[in-house]
Amino acid sequence: MDDELEPEDFGILMSRTSLCVLIHDAASKDILWANPAACEMLEFSLDEIKPLKAPDMSSQAREYSRAIGRAWLQRAVDEGSSRIVWRYRAKSGREFPTEALAVLVQLGRGPAVMVQFRDIEKEQAIERSLHRTEEYFRALARHTSAGAVVLDPRGVVEYASGTALSQFKVGDQELIGARLTDLAEITSASGHVGWAAAVDAARPVVAVRLEVRTADVAVWLGGSLDHLQVDGDDLYLLTLHDITDRVVEDLEHGRRVEYENYLSRYNAMGDMAMAIAHELGQPLAAAGNFLAGARLRATPEESYALDSARRQIDRASAIVKALREFVGHLEQVETLVDLNDVVRECMYFVRLRADGAGIRVRESWSEEPIPVRCERVLTGQVVLNLCFNALDEMAGSPESEREITVATAREAGVGRFTVEDRGKGLGGLSAHIFDQPFTSKEHGSGIGLALSHRIISRQHGRLVAWSREPRGAAFSFTLPLAGDEPGAAAG
Repeated sequence: MDDELEPEDFGILMSRTSLCVLIHDAASKDILWANPAACEMLEFSLDEIKPLKAPDMSSQAREYSRAIGRAWLQRAVDEGSSRIVWRYRAKSGREFPTEALAVLVQLGRGPAVMVQFRDIEKEQAIERSLHRTEEYFRALARHTSAGAVVLDPRGVVEYASGTALSQFKVGDQELIGARLTDLAEITSASGHVGWAAAVDAARPVVAVRLEVRTADVAVWLGGSLDHLQVDGDDLYLLTLHDITDRVVEDLEHGRRVEYENYLSRYNAMGDMAMAIAHELGQPLAAAGNFLAGARLRATPEESYALDSARRQIDRASAIVKALREFVGHLEQVETLVDLNDVVRECMYFVRLRADGAGIRVRESWSEEPIPVRCERVLTGQVVLNLCFNALDEMAGSPESEREITVATAREAGVGRFTVEDRGKGLGGLSAHIFDQPFTSKEHGSGIGLALSHRIISRQHGRLVAWSREPRGAAFSFTLPLAGDEPGAAAG
């Protein structure tokens, strides 16, 4: 049996194909033959088709004129093939678009052009529908506040609407193909953080919140993550709204509540301080009298211990008295003192705590007096508070790094006290550290710094803080030198 096809077999195959075929003479462009599919599509018999010209079987629109049709066929003759979208007209007058391919072929009678075409009216209708749908979606995306992002199971962005691009503050090329976790921190409704947690919860939908990382401002987006299946593939649709204003308002509300709680604690401490000062006055006086009596009968060794205890009681009495006056808003008792002396009086207690924690204390003293007018005991309490904070900060550091520096200095118009540590620093909070309760201690109230700031400010001074390089923090206050403080000239 011969496996080769006979010449007449090709005619049979051509007559059975659903693809429409016209054969044109390469020179005259006259129709030589049409297969049954072409005859059926054009509604002409083969004998009727042969004498037809382009105007007889094409749309009357200018872009389908005979000259354009002949030029298209000639390109196939010159170049071997030519493709065009051509609008044919059937015998009944029905017009339909086709995708037509003209190919130069060599027949026994000479060169010819074979035109193959198919009806693409339904495809164009589908394409127009898809285009309209796409335009509708684009218009909706432009005019809605919701952004839309499509992601694959790894969290890589495959599509983003224009609104989403503006929400993320990036361009199309930056967002498409990027991992969502590289652009924002994701939190699901359950409180779990990360893409994997959000995906696990998205069966089929879960509420999420994103904190977008931008160089300028913080942006928060809220919305939902929907699990989709498209052609058997898992995809995730993220719809987002900008909730920055709401989040900022919530944060501000939280700060206001915290500040109100701070004020409540502050007022409560004032009431407690008045009560404690009142109650402690008599026991301290009685303890002083008992120590004085014991001192008369004590040995020299015992006398040293009793004198030390007496000094502590005297200091406690002075603190209680000053505290009562401060909290009670009585007239401030200011005296002219050397700031060096105030700080030196406090160093006994600073060294006592430092020695117990294995912390070195470096001291740098002004070589000249620093005359300031201040409330001596309360200013000393500020010195102690700042120094104790520095010691507490260093207590957990490696032994080789446990060190603080205490310094006094006389500068232009002011006397300065400074304490520096080598801890973790303030972390960018130095600008607001005195505006609200602040503490890094596990059981701290955050009121000590605010109270210290109020004491120094009441005395026309200034208390500041900053982070040191490469690490650590510094707290410093200044008080006007005597004769330079406000109102001194009038006195």
